[in-house]
Amino acid sequence: MKMFNDTNAQAKAILAGNDRGGYTVPTHGLYPFQWNWDSAFVAMGFATYDIDRALRELERLAEGQWDDGMIPQIVFHAPADSYFPGPEVWGTHHRIATSGITQPPAFAMALKFIADRAGAAFEPRIRALFAVADRYHRWFATARDPDGTGLVSTLHNWETGRDNSPEWDVPFARVPETTATIIRRRDTGHVDASMRPTDADYRRYIHLVDLYRSLDWSPAAMLEAAPFRVADIGTNAILLAADEALLELAPRFGASGSELDIRARISRLSHGLARLWNAERGWYLSQDLLAMEPIAVRTSAGLLALLTTVPGRAQVDQMASAVAAHLDAVTMGIASTLPGEPGFEPKRYWRGPVWAIVNWMIAEGLARHGHAALAERLRAMTVSTIETRGFGEYFDPTTGDALGGGAFSWTAAILLMLKAA
Repeated sequence: MKMFNDTNAQAKAILAGNDRGGYTVPTHGLYPFQWNWDSAFVAMGFATYDIDRALRELERLAEGQWDDGMIPQIVFHAPADSYFPGPEVWGTHHRIATSGITQPPAFAMALKFIADRAGAAFEPRIRALFAVADRYHRWFATARDPDGTGLVSTLHNWETGRDNSPEWDVPFARVPETTATIIRRRDTGHVDASMRPTDADYRRYIHLVDLYRSLDWSPAAMLEAAPFRVADIGTNAILLAADEALLELAPRFGASGSELDIRARISRLSHGLARLWNAERGWYLSQDLLAMEPIAVRTSAGLLALLTTVPGRAQVDQMASAVAAHLDAVTMGIASTLPGEPGFEPKRYWRGPVWAIVNWMIAEGLARHGHAALAERLRAMTVSTIETRGFGEYFDPTTGDALGGGAFSWTAAILLMLKAA
């Protein structure tokens, strides 16, 4: 078992090596562009030692923000041929090439993390980024919950960040495998195919891209036509936590009236998130919005509700008890799909492996709700695994082996955050 001598230095070297001029790629080759929620966590990692660079990460991401407020999943700042689908497939016609969908909105969480550590000299930049985040959250409310239900819709698996989670198996099966675009997978040239989504998954992913491109990325048309439409527990929980972060920042950085708008969003989102609690499973579950049924697969994302004020004491304690039992049975934190659940695979992307970013968020949530010792146990397990197994993209929950891409930026960022806490 390999032990790295100075993991802080290793982590900083990874971030420096993946820096492409004010923005950070997740890892060399496999992911050669700027990804939305990756950069939010990377910015937090930078904030442990370089506030200027942390803010620059978010500023470069904000360059890709659309006029309607959406921050896309990918910003294609510079060309690269090691990733599919590239900008020519998305066809978004934005002033900077981007994808046409979004990702879990961790941006405002990162902004608060940075603001809590920044001096007065950085306040103008934080104020500008507050406005970016507020516009982004208003986009979610209008484009993805136009009826004010309190649950925002996700229209592509990639928007969840958990592309091939077993949660999506049933709703995703409605998506045809036919494509207008020739698929040229690049990912399996970097990572073993047994760790990645299947070819059938990719045909459906690209079918959705083709469909939404044909609708010129109109939010209303996409909602109407989407064959895949879910209320993702991860996206909804992160959005609510991010709005709570904005509310804390609003007195210092918000424009007139922004605090009132944020409170209204929080109220709606809180009611929506509460509806995703499933008493039978003792877990927060995603919902299939076309079948209007809960998706009865327990994933690590269900625990992200702990980032918010929504869970009651009985729910918190029930989830904490399950987490403690789970940690007794694994090597590296919370499996993305819990062992024993339908579709669990310990090495295939979001069907089982552990992600350091999710461990960090769950630990933050546990601590917020009074389970400090359990949170610390999860943090220590995460640090120990990274220090002994390296900076993998994700990890086998049963063995702790690093999987996926190597020298991964957000894994490095999380280590820096955990060791600085």
